[in-house]
Amino acid sequence: MLVTGGAGFIGSHIVDRCLERGCETVVVDNLSTGKREHIHPDAAFYHADIRSCELHRIMDGERPDVVVHHAAQIDVQQSIANPLEDAAINISGTINLLKASVSAGAGKFIYASSAAVYGAPAALPIAEDHAKAPASFYGVSKYAPEYYIRTFSSLYGIDCTILRYANVYGVRQDPKGEGGVISIFLDRMLRGLPLRVFGDGTQTRDFIYVGDVAEANVQAMSRGGGRVINIGTSAAVSLNGLIEAFEAVLGKKQEVSYEDARAGDILHSSLDNRLAREHLDWTPKVDLSQGLKLIYDYYAPRYAANKIEEAVRAVNGRQTALAAT
Repeated sequence: MLVTGGAGFIGSHIVDRCLERGCETVVVDNLSTGKREHIHPDAAFYHADIRSCELHRIMDGERPDVVVHHAAQIDVQQSIANPLEDAAINISGTINLLKASVSAGAGKFIYASSAAVYGAPAALPIAEDHAKAPASFYGVSKYAPEYYIRTFSSLYGIDCTILRYANVYGVRQDPKGEGGVISIFLDRMLRGLPLRVFGDGTQTRDFIYVGDVAEANVQAMSRGGGRVINIGTSAAVSLNGLIEAFEAVLGKKQEVSYEDARAGDILHSSLDNRLAREHLDWTPKVDLSQGLKLIYDYYAPRYAANKIEEAVRAVNGRQTALAAT
């Protein structure tokens, strides 16, 4: 199998899970946001962009039976600032990958879509047949490829499963790159900074742990053919509720700064996961309190170690300066 974006947050977890299952796995990533250290050493790696001609040579050489597509531009605000680049990566890049997949004889195409395709929901949790009204260019650029994928499937016989994700969080999520609100909050907490909330904090999201998302992709390799399936918990959690859950993990209150809401941000979202249970034999295993503890326990010692290293460098720098005087 081949995973685009396999050096990224979600993609690297899928690669790990596939290798654990004994699948030969290939990673394609341009490392614009992904990190080389996230790539499992047993995976073959190609440093390439999904929009490039090189992608076709890679696909023709590897001839994967399953393609899992996670390479994307995922920043809502960036999509608003630069919609052409957003579309070039998310739409044109997906089309190029679909052409390469057909040429290479891939039998299955799994696509990471997003809850952003729905826009403001009429009711919660959102089912897959809910009206689609994206509130940002990012939502548009994640939705348009769904039509291309289904059309490629119809024309060329490649099976497909489209997974629409809720808000994914977990280990390896970069708060400065592809970060969601949980990774951003944790980063600020561990650096002793106040949390920034855009809006009044009553807006809600459906937070799904990355390990559960990886397992959904593994299940989709042999299930869910021809279907669009939500991957979420079916539960809506407010940002204020998220902060309270974090405070319970850390054992202390957090300072919060409330700021103006941002353009393109949806107020409320949670995804109905009944089709995932039925067609993928999948259910989320990690609840929010467990997931927050997992990421806190992983990152807290690393931040502490970084602070010690910074302090040592500062002391050494002062000593060097004094020696030079």
